Amino acid sequence: MNVKLRELKQAGAQYGDKRRGRRMNSRVPVRLEWDVSSGKRQSVEAFTRVVNPYGCMVVLSESLELEHRLALINLATDTRNAAVIVWKGNQQPEGWEYGVELVAPDMDFWGLEL
Repeated sequence: MNVKLRELKQAGAQYGDKRRGRRMNSRVPVRLEWDVSSGKRQSVEAFTRVVNPYGCMVVLSESLELEHRLALINLATDTRNAAVIVWKGNQQPEGWEYGVELVAPDMDFWGLEL
């Protein structure tokens, strides 16, 4: 077992795994939209890496803070939902990993059997 995986398992055992629902590796096209301090609307398109009924993991080049509120649009199903950044992971070459939680999740938001 590699060191990073072992550390993640230990952290999960120490703090408890708070994930809800089954996760699925899935590349779903999404758009994230949020208001910036100037009052303008920022919009970024990306792909999910992991989805579950309550949210997703996505990589963005923008640096957002935890608890940042935004709109998450599933471009495959043309549905939208209010969301919040609940986890900020490691910076990858293509950007930051983020855990995004749907505020009022529709269990069919992803159009997948989860």
